[in-house]
This record gives sequence, structure tokens and C-alpha cells, in this order.
Amino acid sequence: MDPQALTNLFSCTFSSDPNVQKRAELEIRKLGGQEGLVTTVLQIIGNDNVDPATRQAAAVYLKNRVYSSYFVDTNARPDQTPIPPSDRNNLKVSILPLIATSPSRAVTVQLAGALKNVVARDFPEQWPTLVEDVKKLLASSSVNEVHAGCVTALEMVRAFRFRQNNDVLPKLVEGFFPTLVTIATQALSNAPAGPSQEVPTILHLILKTYSTSIILHLSPHQQSSESLVPWGRLLFQVVNLPIPKEAVPEDEDDRERSEWWKAKKWAYKILGRLFHRFGNPSQLPSSLQKDYAAFATHFVTNYAPEIFKIYIQQVELFVSGHAWLSKKCQYRIFTFFTECVKPKSTWGLLKPHFETLLSSYVFPQLSFNPTKQEQWDSDPIEFVRTTVDEFEAYDSPVSAATSFLFSLASNRTKTTFLPILGFINRVLQSKPAAPQRYGALNMTAALGPFIMRHPDVKGNMEQFMIQHVLPEFAAAEPYMRAVACEVLGTIVKAGFKFSNEQHLSQHFTAVAAAIDDPELPVRVHACLALTELVTDSETIKTAVAPQVGKVIQTLLKLSEETDLDILNHCMESMVETYQTELLPVAAELTARLCETYVRLAKESQTADEADGVDLDAIMEGDANEDKTFAAMGVAKTISTVVTAVDSSPEILAQIQEIIIPIVVLTLENKLLDLFDNMYDLVDALTYKLRSISPNMWPVFELTYKLFKADAIDFLDEMLPSLDNFVSFGTEMFKARADYRQMVLDIYQTATKSDHLGENDAVNGCKLAESVLLNLRGFADDALQPIVVTAFSTIKKINTKALQVANNDVLVNAILYNPAATLHILEQTGPGTARAFFDEWFAAINNPSLLPRVHDKKLSILALCALMEMDPANVPESIQEGFHGVVSGALKLFQEYPKAVQARKELEEAFQNDSDDEGEEDDSKYLNLNEEDDDVWDEDSAYVEMLANEGQRLREKSARVAAGEEEEEEEEEEEIEEELGYISPLDTVDPYISFKQALTSFQMKNTQGYQMATTSLTPDLQTFLMEVMRIAEEHTTQVAAQP
Repeated sequence: MDPQALTNLFSCTFSSDPNVQKRAELEIRKLGGQEGLVTTVLQIIGNDNVDPATRQAAAVYLKNRVYSSYFVDTNARPDQTPIPPSDRNNLKVSILPLIATSPSRAVTVQLAGALKNVVARDFPEQWPTLVEDVKKLLASSSVNEVHAGCVTALEMVRAFRFRQNNDVLPKLVEGFFPTLVTIATQALSNAPAGPSQEVPTILHLILKTYSTSIILHLSPHQQSSESLVPWGRLLFQVVNLPIPKEAVPEDEDDRERSEWWKAKKWAYKILGRLFHRFGNPSQLPSSLQKDYAAFATHFVTNYAPEIFKIYIQQVELFVSGHAWLSKKCQYRIFTFFTECVKPKSTWGLLKPHFETLLSSYVFPQLSFNPTKQEQWDSDPIEFVRTTVDEFEAYDSPVSAATSFLFSLASNRTKTTFLPILGFINRVLQSKPAAPQRYGALNMTAALGPFIMRHPDVKGNMEQFMIQHVLPEFAAAEPYMRAVACEVLGTIVKAGFKFSNEQHLSQHFTAVAAAIDDPELPVRVHACLALTELVTDSETIKTAVAPQVGKVIQTLLKLSEETDLDILNHCMESMVETYQTELLPVAAELTARLCETYVRLAKESQTADEADGVDLDAIMEGDANEDKTFAAMGVAKTISTVVTAVDSSPEILAQIQEIIIPIVVLTLENKLLDLFDNMYDLVDALTYKLRSISPNMWPVFELTYKLFKADAIDFLDEMLPSLDNFVSFGTEMFKARADYRQMVLDIYQTATKSDHLGENDAVNGCKLAESVLLNLRGFADDALQPIVVTAFSTIKKINTKALQVANNDVLVNAILYNPAATLHILEQTGPGTARAFFDEWFAAINNPSLLPRVHDKKLSILALCALMEMDPANVPESIQEGFHGVVSGALKLFQEYPKAVQARKELEEAFQNDSDDEGEEDDSKYLNLNEEDDDVWDEDSAYVEMLANEGQRLREKSARVAAGEEEEEEEEEEEIEEELGYISPLDTVDPYISFKQALTSFQMKNTQGYQMATTSLTPDLQTFLMEVMRIAEEHTTQVAAQP
């Protein structure tokens, strides 16, 4: 491999000419599989005579090559060529020296990424010398080599951070961490005051390594005093360290990103993690008690009070202006204080300070400050996003301050709630400047759900609104108008109702005016508030009705400007509320929504194509997710429109033609994240219209192609639409053998593919059922493959759900054509028909294997079809027991009314649940009965559940790894009725069908009929007469119908 030629290719990859860039990338890809290429790339990265940009391009290539192809399993893609062994060896020999001599941080990051993937594959078995190599680097007198040792130690820990039950990480911790804490302590004691980055960078790497090691577990070594004491001392030193101004940039954003403040951030994070995950005995899940109970007791007694004391000191320095704190550090401080609320021991520390913290630290965070003003002016959309969605900037100090406020109010209600509200009232009554009034109302909005659930407070809210909120709608400061809307919307959503109609009218008038406010955040908050008023008040609903078109247009415009998902919820609510009023403009509204969807989908796709696949990038979040989630929200709003206009088939058909192109666009471009939403739309449209339009058939063809390629895992999402295509497009399937073959192929793939599970097989069975039920007499070409596939599936069944579904397929085949199905079964092998009948009648005798109304009715009708057969077509292997068809049907009739009644009760319960939606348990908001004991709430119980489930899965994994056979102890869930399921059998009366079949049986097969009826038990003979009476009654009722 010519190093110069390869160097030239890498230098062309960042050419300003896209054609040159593309040619170079393709050429490098062609060379990728050649032995010696990786070795040459390593030489380029280490060559000081090559320009830095080219070395960086080579390092990026190396990282990506190692990530995709260092190890390739048997299911490799065609473009994956494994790195040859000689190159792998050279990589392991060269990579540590390259990190030590790296020309830039950008190159180091790429080399570190490659190193982590090599470690994950080869360490320790294939790289036994690595630990000693790292120890030599850490013991070096060269700062660059120590830095390389720290980088390598971090990547080794990262490679094993998520491994359960492995002994590698504890050994790395015990081997490296005593040296790392010594290096960090010495570096801290000799830290230069100037701008040099060597010490803080090494400190940052060491603390990040410790933090990474405790994501899942705290090793026995880390729990020991031998480790905890020096690390604890180091962490406290870093937190307390005053950083000279000359050591960090003057700009606050740059300072936030500086190495010194990164080091501080990791110190805060470690202390918080040690307490939250391992050192808080009152909240420690039971499954972790064995490993951490002793440590937790020690930590909460000896370390938590010191952490609290230091954090209080840091806050005092910050609020007094004597020290600066980065936003990430403030977030960690607030998070620690929040964790201190529930345990009795730490609440005792926090309780005397909470009012001071509230007024001096929480309140300034929630007040309007220059940072918020700058964001309002420069990026009002982002301002709204972070104020409306509490999870949008979850790691900000504002979000953490709000969470702290929530925790105080909900967990220590008796002690804190009234003092908090008293503070808000004092601020507002003192008539301060607008920024402080904003802070008080912002706190009110945050606490709205709590206020409206407190028996001593909620009655005062109307007076509060008139006195403190209504005047702010006319404030000169736009942010005051916005927060006034937010307070109103929040408390109305939480259950507040005006007792005075004039007060309601005044607030409605103010909100209506705010919808036309010149400032975007005000308009957004006004729309949110109006939505809540419309939902809550019939008076407002009636008042808005004449103007709902304008409101929807405003919402659409705002949604297009901001891509805020919450506006989609507003639109959904408005569409649901004003279905009749919006019918004339439904098509126009849908077209606008589809335009927005297309834009978001394309922007999402463009961002996806630009991003590489990297676990760490995924974990840190992706800004592109905003576009995807926004597109999902718009699709959901379109679904709401579809539901709203289903009373008008003409408009619905018109809307369908507008929607189909966005479905095709999504499927053709394989936007997998949006498939669920698109198939929901296809399902809704085809189901509500009960027909398939010509333009919808390409969606069916695309669905088949995708299932056979990129979207094989999406059968669950595709099934309702596929079923509708078969059910409502029967004429097309009768005419198109290729369409029937596509559906058959999906069924066979779903049941046979090793890539898919039993749930997919169940879905495949449902599709096969749909074909046999809807294409009676027109699916003869599919009957044999369906029967053969279903019979072969019997041996692979592990769940009751698949047993029932597969049985239904074979029973459907009997109903479709009993003679042909029995013949196919006999051709499959001697005694096959008898084996199926044994399976079937075992299910008939076991109600749990035919649990639903559909299962029972299907089997009754299939048994009826057998009774009507020509006796000459009954295979010899089942002739002996053939008379059992009558007793089998009667046994099903005994259970059938119970199943019908159970289905009816389920429908009623479902309706009642729908009516009760939105009702929340007040106890999760307020703890009115507490003393100062430990608090165990819904969040604590959730963490307990997750920890216990994780423990169970780890134990199961360990048993499997040890070769122990797993016994399925879990009971399978009962198979419940599918209330939305419709089939051609719904209109068939099983009693009338049975009577007709029995008459036919008597005429066609007299001997069989006599044997079938005389062999009945006395009880079944009596029951037969009852079934015939009911059948006669139903026949009379049908005849009487017009």
C-alpha cells in the first residue's frame, strides 16, 4: 500500500469540490479490504510531515473502520470486510504510542474511539499486555504519556461499563484507580494558576473514568475505605477548588466548556451518583441491599453530611457573588438537594435551609434574567421549547430547580408547601419589578397541579388570579403576558373553575387578545391556555366556535414556525372539540398538515444521513430527534382529523387522497421511526372507508417490499393495514394472483423466519385467517401452502397465543374447503389428518385454548362444514371418530354464551375506562400525612421495580451462561378479546348454521348422523334440543326483519 497515494486520497476527502471528495471516498472504500491498509493509515496518523487535517481524516476513517469491521460475524453485510489479523496486531502495537504523540484533541478523540472498540473485542484474552502497557504510561515522567495512559484507562472502562456480571471492570478498577487518584491528587496540589490545560485535562479524564466505572456497579474495592477515603478527599478538593480568573476564559459559555469546569462537573456528578445509586439506604432497592446496604449506611452517615455542607457553602458563595458556578454544576447541586428530600437523615440536614434555598437560589433561577431575555430576543422558539417542555433541557439548573421545588411540595407538603406559597404571595404583594413578578408566577405555574389538589389552598385561586394574574395580560413586558397565560392554562388543566362568569369572561378576553400578540412566545402560551379553557368550559367552547377556523389557522402557523409538538396536542384537542365546525375546512387543514409533515420528514432524513452511527452519540441525544418527534406529532394530528370527519365519507375519501402521498414518501424513503404513525393512518382510512382506493394499492405493494427487506420487524404495525387490504379489497385480491402470493409470502416468512419471534408468527396467522375468511372460493392456490405451513408450525409452538392462532388457521382451512383441506393433510403424511383432529378436539375440550368468541364461533362453523361434507370425502383415518363433530359443536355451544357475555362486559369496561381517562391520583402530588420519616413514593417504587427486574434478568442470564436449563415459571397472560376485530363471520348466526348443517348431515350421512346423536350423553342430548330451540327462535327473528 503506497502511503503517499493514500495520504493524497485522505486529503481529497475534505476537498471543496464535492465530486473530488466523493471520488476519494469511493476509492478509499474500494481499498478498505486490502491487507496492510490499516497499517498504512496508522503510519499516516503518526507522520508529523502530513498536514493535521489529513491526519485527522485518516483517524476518522480508522475509528469508523474499526467500529464496523474489526470483528465481523457470520451475518456480515456485503460491504463489511473484516480487518486482517496482521493489521489488527499492528493496530494494537501502534495505537497507544499514537495517542501519546497525537497532534490534536480531534485526532485523540478518534483514536480513543477506535481503541475502545478494540478493547471491547480483544481484551483481555487477545491483548494480555495492555494493562501493563497502561501502567507504564501512567508511571511515566512525560505529561503526554500520562495523558495517553489516562485516555486508555478511560476507554478500557468505557468498553466494559455496561457488561453485567463481568469480572474485568472490577479488576481494572483495582489495578488502575489507586494510581489514578494519586496522579490526580498530585496534579491538583501542583496546579499552575495560568491558562495551561495539562492539569485540568488529566483531572477531567481521571474523574470521568471514575464516573464511568460506577454506572451500574460499585466494586468492593471502591466501597472500601482504602479507595473511598482518597477519592472522597479528591472529590471534595475539586468541588472546593477556587479557580483563578486567569485559568479560564472570560466568556461564560467558553468557561462552561473549559477543562477546569469539566473536571468540577465530573466531581459533582460522582458525588451525586454515589449517594443516589449506592449511598442512600432509605431509597436503596431491596435487590441491591445485599451488595450495598453496609456501604449505604456508612456513606449516608459519614459522607452525605459533608457533601451537603460543602454544597451549601458553594451556593452561599455563588448567590453572594463571591464565586461562579457553571450551569452543569448547579444542576448537580440541585439534583443532590432533591435527593436529600425523601430520606429522613438528609431531610434533617436540608429542613433548616429549605426556605433560604428557595428565596436565594431557586427563585432567581425561575425569575426572568438577562440570559432568558437574550434567548427570548435571539431564539424565541427555543425559549418556548424550554419553558413549555420540562424535559427539553432536563440537565439545566432551571429544570433542576423546578424538580427540587416539586420534591419539596410533594414529599414534605406539611412542612414546605404553605411556606412556599407564602413566599410567592409576599413577592407579589411587594409589587417588585417585572423579572421578580415573573419568577413568582413561574413558580405558581410550576406548582399549579399541587395547588389545585391542596384542600386549604385551591379555594383561594380565583382571588389570586384576579389580583395577580389578570393585570399581567396588559403588562408592557411580553414575558409577563406569556407567564400570565401559562398560569391560567396550568391551573385550569389541573381542575380550576371560575365561580364568577364575569371573571371567566375577563380571562377569556385577555387570552383571545394574546393570541394576536406580536411576540411569538406569548402567542404560543395563549394558544395553550385557550385550549384548556375550551376543553374545560362550555361557555368558552360556545364563544370560540364561530372563530375556530381562525384559531386553527393560528395554531397551524405557529406549528410551522416552531415545530413544537405541544401545539399538535392543541390542534388535536380543537379538532376533537369542533368536529362539525371544521368539516368544511378539513381537507384544507389536512393539506397544510401534510405539507408540514413532509418538510419535517425530509429534514429528519437529511440529518440522519449526515450523522454516523455511534453509541455514545445516541446516548447523549440527537438534535434531529426534535424533527422526528415533531413529524410524529403532526401525523397524530392528521389521525385526529381523520377520526373527526369519519361521519362524512365523501370528505374522508377526499382527505385520504391528500394523505396517501405522505405515506408513500415515508415508506419509499424508509423513515422507519415514522412507520408506526403512517400505518396507523392507513389502518384508520381503510377501516373507516371500508374500501381501498386505487391510489392506496401502491402502499400495499410498498409494504410487502419493505417487509421483505428493511422493515421485517414492523409486521405488528403493518398487520391492521394488511388485514384491511384483504378485508376491504377482496375484488382486487380475487383478480390478482400476485397480490395473493405477497400475502401468503408474508404469512410463511412470519412463521418460518429465524429472525422473527412468536408474536410475529401470531400476526402472520391472523393474516392467513383473513385470506381464508375473505376470499372464500378465490384462494384455492393459497390453501395448500397455508395448511402445510400451519401444520409444520405445530411442532415449534411455545406460547398459548401462537397455539390458538395457528389452530385458527387450520380450522379456517376446514371452513374454507373441508374436503380439500383434509386431502392436503393426508397428503402431508399418513395419519396427519387424525393428528390435527386430535389437536383440535383437545382444544375444544379445553376452553382456554379457544378463549374468544371468534375462536369458538369459527370452530362451530368449521364443524358445521364437516357435517355438510359428502361422506365419501372423509379420510379413512378420521372416519372412526368423525361422529364426534356433533358433540364437539355442542360442547362449544355450552361455552359460547359465556364468551359472548365476557366480551360484552369487556366492551363496557373499556368504555368506562375511556370515560375515566384523565383522572389522576392526588396522593402522588401531595403528602399531607407525613412526619419527618423516610418517604417512599411512586418514584421510589418504580426504581425498586426496575432494580428487581434487572436483578432477575441478570440471574437468568447467569443461569443460561452456566448451561442450566431455564424453566418457564411465568404464567402466560390470558388471551383477551380483540374488541376492534371484525370478520365475515360476525354476521353469521352459529345456531342457525348448526341447525342447517345438522339437517344436511342427517340427509347426506344417515349412518353418521345416527351414530353422532345416539352417542351423545343424556345431558348433551337434552342440550341439543335447547340449541335447536334457540336456532328456531333466531330463524323466526331473522325472517321477521324487514
